Amino acid sequence: MKAQPYLNFDGNTEEVFDFYKSVFGGEFLMKMKMSDGPGLDDLPEDEKNRIMHISLPIGDGIILMGSDIVPSMGHKLTVGNNVYVSLHPDSREDADRIFNGLSSGGDIEMPMADQFWGDYFGSFADKYGVRWMINYNAKSNE
Repeated sequence: MKAQPYLNFDGNTEEVFDFYKSVFGGEFLMKMKMSDGPGLDDLPEDEKNRIMHISLPIGDGIILMGSDIVPSMGHKLTVGNNVYVSLHPDSREDADRIFNGLSSGGDIEMPMADQFWGDYFGSFADKYGVRWMINYNAKSNE
């Protein structure tokens, strides 16, 4: 079993994923707009360019996925603090690189630091409201 993070946004998914791509690198596996889907010709013009599905590999079999909500279909986005994407990089340096890249313009909760449980850890909400945890454990990477 694999768990993949899936994120929803209100019309800015493409911008968000372009930002994530600038941090993680790589190429999108898929990027479909609402206008690409069958039976969606009646969508309002401002919703046709919203993202139906986008996916970006971010490392070791992890694929970050997302889509935009469709207000005309009754969707409503509620951004909350109940979901984090927890990343476990292979080095301290990579942990710092990812933390610094993703937290740029966001709200840092805990800066990257050695923690009492033995890991190098930090957490933040990025500039789009998505909450991230960066956790490096030297022993699990030996």
